[in-house]
Amino acid sequence: MVVNYDRLFSARSKSLKSSEIRELLKLTQTPGFISLAGGLPNPQAFPVDIIHECIEKVFKTNIYNALQYGTTEGLPLLRNVLAQRMRDKKGIDCELHDILITGGAQQALSFVAFNLLDPGDTYITSAPTYLGALQAFHAYQGNCECIPMNDEGIDIESLRRNLKRLHRTGITPKFLYAVATFQNPSGESISLEHRKELIEIASEYDFLIIEDDPYGELVFEGEPIPSIKSLDTKGRVIYIGTFSKVLAPGFRLAWVIASEEVINKFALTKQSSDLCSNMFVQYIAYEYIKGGYLDTQIQHIKQLYRHKRDVMIKALEEYFPEGAKWTVPGGGMFLWVTLPKNVNTRLMFKRAVAKKVAYVVGDAFYPDSSNYNSMRLNFSYAEDDVMREGIKRLAEVIKEEMANPYDKDEYVGGV
Repeated sequence: MVVNYDRLFSARSKSLKSSEIRELLKLTQTPGFISLAGGLPNPQAFPVDIIHECIEKVFKTNIYNALQYGTTEGLPLLRNVLAQRMRDKKGIDCELHDILITGGAQQALSFVAFNLLDPGDTYITSAPTYLGALQAFHAYQGNCECIPMNDEGIDIESLRRNLKRLHRTGITPKFLYAVATFQNPSGESISLEHRKELIEIASEYDFLIIEDDPYGELVFEGEPIPSIKSLDTKGRVIYIGTFSKVLAPGFRLAWVIASEEVINKFALTKQSSDLCSNMFVQYIAYEYIKGGYLDTQIQHIKQLYRHKRDVMIKALEEYFPEGAKWTVPGGGMFLWVTLPKNVNTRLMFKRAVAKKVAYVVGDAFYPDSSNYNSMRLNFSYAEDDVMREGIKRLAEVIKEEMANPYDKDEYVGGV
């Protein structure tokens, strides 16, 4: 008998959707293809020699512990230096016991969903928002309420109106999710004033704030905006940090800072998923921070990515047609392009593939797929000349689309 897997898979499993970005990465492996899509850190940003030194230190001092199982919450040495750094650099009042180490920030997001969302529960996020978070929350059948963005990162008045509407219908959101600083995908940040208001609103309506902060230290100009967690005095903010953008994404190492109740629940969840995070890379990360390497490396990454942002902006100014607009982020890895209303970036993707250039369609970052004339571009990864060529190809695609748009019925494939 042939196995009927469709009967065996759970309803939750059947509801899962593939990541458009993950699928894109497969496509871009063909020779000559230029991807401005995936959010990949630049290999030049990997501190290979320093990692080598840290590995040697681990072998000399802690190799047997590094090869053993560890505690679910994470290596105490690492959590302790992380807590010290979060106090010094972020102004976050935390100690070792407030931190849980996870297998990447995506695992932390899945813990949020597992512990806070029952089917049909409501959460809030901006539109656009990070695609990986939407995936994690969708897997647990959360209902998303989208709040538009403005020049200060999130439209507070719209948030208040929506919360009042939900309150009238008896709905209390579980949490608000935000990449508050140099957002993926837009590159925009929530202003300090709006961060303070978010704390007040969360207290008024009794929901949590999930602050996802992968890019907060990659500041190109100006002073860093205080994290939302640093403003939190009531334990309403769950903070997620990661080593993926400041050390190496292949380590799959991140951390959560939260109240004791949340950390305990997340630890129980982790016990049921992978028991503990990779001990070997936790020891490497500990040596990396303890050795004082992290701040120097972040300065290098900031200089590199600022240069790459400027290369992309200059290319956009040179090649893109009139009517195209884009954000100029003050940090991070992404910028957001908005095209004229008669351009559908999802339908246009076929033309882009033919020109061997890729981007991420804007509607992928909207839970209701409502935005069709935008795209996310990554400036951190491609070599300068390759990036310029990619922007030039993309400009040609946009001009063709504006002059002769695809009929929806003839579109096949894409992402």
